[in-house]
Amino acid sequence: MSTRIEVFDDADALARAVSGELLSQLERAQADGATPQIALTGGSVAERVHAALGAAGPGSDVDWTRVVVWWGDERFVAPDSDERNALDARRSFLDRVGVPDDQVHEAPATDSAGSVAEAAAAYSRTLRAHGSGAFEVLMLGLGPDGHCASLFPGHPALDVDDQVAVAVTDSPKPPPERVSLTFGALNRSRAIWFVASGEEKAEAVARALADDGDLHDTPARGVTGLPDVDGSGFPTELVWFLDRPAASRL
Repeated sequence: MSTRIEVFDDADALARAVSGELLSQLERAQADGATPQIALTGGSVAERVHAALGAAGPGSDVDWTRVVVWWGDERFVAPDSDERNALDARRSFLDRVGVPDDQVHEAPATDSAGSVAEAAAAYSRTLRAHGSGAFEVLMLGLGPDGHCASLFPGHPALDVDDQVAVAVTDSPKPPPERVSLTFGALNRSRAIWFVASGEEKAEAVARALADDGDLHDTPARGVTGLPDVDGSGFPTELVWFLDRPAASRL
């Protein structure tokens, strides 16, 4: 599968472009009769994307009652913590466009799971029960160390191939406890979009897109989609949405 790289002048232009692409993708999927399922990400550039979606989404042709939402990873903290990826998405985007609450699937927080391991197991069960088998769009950020979702360099979770979601208990960046989808779950996506902004991401972007490299050093290299060997039709695209500083070492 080929990789497409889109470069924009700054983070705001990047966020507007990703927002527009997502709206178009959802409209096309619904026109084909699908109820698309998407996986969101967190971080500062994601917050800009959510704000753009909150502004443009209500006026789009997307039927938000026919969209199902997941996250590639989540922080195991209190449900009202500002560190929750889902909190910003709900405030800036999901509540504004009217995605039904029962179609928004968060990993459990500390009020509903006794441990991060329980949260990961519960999220796995929910995705198995209510997932469609493939995300229409998977959005991922990128850390300066090359991590994506909450899959960090050198972490044992990188080699887990028999689980949907894993518990991360020693994240190198706070908070230390997180739930992350595994490569196996992340790769079941029709469209995989990496979204990165800022010069501090430039080296990681270059390593992720290099011809050679190890996913244990740069976990983003492990999200490449699945070959269409059985006619499943996914993924159809792998796109890197970057601003000029993030693309400066390509």
